[in-house]
Amino acid sequence: MMLALLSHLFLLLSISVAILSATIISAWSPSRLHPSMHRHSHPVASLQGAFHRRFMAYNDVDDEEDAQQETSAKHSGYNVLGTELSCCCSNVGGSGIGTGFYRNGFCSTGDMDLGRHTVCVQVTDAFLQYSKSVGNDLSTPMPQYNFPGLKDGDIWCLCAQRWAQAYNAGKAPRLFLKSTHEKTLDYVPLEVLKVFALDMEEANAVENELNAQRSQLNALFNKGVEEDNESFQ
Repeated sequence: MMLALLSHLFLLLSISVAILSATIISAWSPSRLHPSMHRHSHPVASLQGAFHRRFMAYNDVDDEEDAQQETSAKHSGYNVLGTELSCCCSNVGGSGIGTGFYRNGFCSTGDMDLGRHTVCVQVTDAFLQYSKSVGNDLSTPMPQYNFPGLKDGDIWCLCAQRWAQAYNAGKAPRLFLKSTHEKTLDYVPLEVLKVFALDMEEANAVENELNAQRSQLNALFNKGVEEDNESFQ
């Protein structure tokens, strides 16, 4: 972004110099211009238009880059197991609407997501009734928020604090660990989440693979330390 800003400043300076030069040339001796030249637009206006179009083109490129970075940020993140975040649900209840704060199907989060919609849950009628009773109606559609309304069996990214609230009330819905964002661990311990996991078998396989990789790295590290110690003897 700093390089883009410097490019913009340089371009603005070039515009100012070009416009000033064109103004001096125009004011110096307009009578020496060929009569046919007077039919064309003023040189200053032409330069302004050309440089404005070029400057706007630079802005369009930067806007596209910013949008791509923002989209990438929405999809990035890790789950509570420490691996890449999996999609929670990209088509909630057949509505065509993705779950998550960004409605992209992932329980991603960011600075604007104050509610931390990070827990990928499968809702039940009992949970929906409880949620409505504590002021969080998840059953009623709200088109203005691109919210389809949930029914029994739907999968949704629930606020971490709402899940913790339901857990304390004995009403917590079951969840998917691989699709639950790591920020959830700020509110609920992993061992508690595992009790409600619908993908525990897959999660165990992931943890076993990670533990195997850690063991290999530790073995390599210890071997390197032993070799270093031997070299000093």
